[in-house]
Amino acid sequence: MPVLTRLIPSPVVVDIRGGAIADLAVLLADQRISTSGKLAFAVSEGSGLKLRDRLAPELPGADWYPVHGGTIDAAVKLADSMRGKRYDAVIGLGGGKIIDVTKYAAARVGLPMVAVATNLSHDGLCSPVATLDNDNGRGSYGVPTPIALVIDLDVIREAPARYVRAGIGDAISNLSALADWELSHRENSEPIDGLAAAMARSAGESVLRHPGGIGDDDFLVTLSEGLVLTGIAMSISGDTRPSSGACHEISHAFDLLHPQRAAAHGEQVGIGAAFAMHLRGAREESGLIAETLRRHGLPVLPEEIGFTEPEFVEAVRYAPQTRPGRFTILEHLDLSATEIRDAYVDYVKAISS
Repeated sequence: MPVLTRLIPSPVVVDIRGGAIADLAVLLADQRISTSGKLAFAVSEGSGLKLRDRLAPELPGADWYPVHGGTIDAAVKLADSMRGKRYDAVIGLGGGKIIDVTKYAAARVGLPMVAVATNLSHDGLCSPVATLDNDNGRGSYGVPTPIALVIDLDVIREAPARYVRAGIGDAISNLSALADWELSHRENSEPIDGLAAAMARSAGESVLRHPGGIGDDDFLVTLSEGLVLTGIAMSISGDTRPSSGACHEISHAFDLLHPQRAAAHGEQVGIGAAFAMHLRGAREESGLIAETLRRHGLPVLPEEIGFTEPEFVEAVRYAPQTRPGRFTILEHLDLSATEIRDAYVDYVKAISS
């Protein structure tokens, strides 16, 4: 008998609105995530700790674990601390690093995980991937999708604007990543999951074409929903293909070559997306991405995040090594350093005209 439907791993709850965090205790009980109130909270040293004082009185059965940094060691330490405590679930309260640490730790001890985001810096909020620093730089680890996701717009507005803007760059980069996926399909017959691609494209286009900014609730909802849809798209495809192509390879190269100077992930992938679109000859799309990034106060040139032209050329040249086996416009063109430099000069002229 043919399979007529498929199950899609996704959160059972996605709550995006102002004041959402005030109802967290009720949500956890009503959805039977935790009827006993026995919970572990992993909190960031900044925004997470600030919210702890507000939430703790309503969650008397919870234990609180401060997390220091987004490393594999921090994730293992958190998992070891929770082991054997009979928690119903673990809640990651903070930015992207804390949520990734919590996702990995939850998977390690077999607990459902709830993500409570305090900023919108990247699309890992409900993805099946935890990106963590390790001894070799940075690695991506497969994990279950969070069982619930809470985004309080009032909390998001209190986050540094730079980290909210970074999420815009990450969402828009979907469009470049999808172009790379389609390229690999044409050149290598790599299968494309149409549903995953459709969700990732809808997410990127909705953010790209929204007329508002980070001061508008409507835009913040659109951005939040776009990041959620991107995470679900990755769950559907079983990998990061819907959102990660040459744009992310370039960003990973910055992270590995200049770990102490790397900018926000969303800033780097935004630049990578605009440049990758330029490389594939999609000049109009490249210009639209650059224009949108500029409108939201995001960088469009590596010099705007502290990297020189030679360092950018080096990063683009090195980028394919960061994702062995992934085929993008960078692997397809296999440009020399001189060719990358020439392409970059053309890119600067194109987005400046």
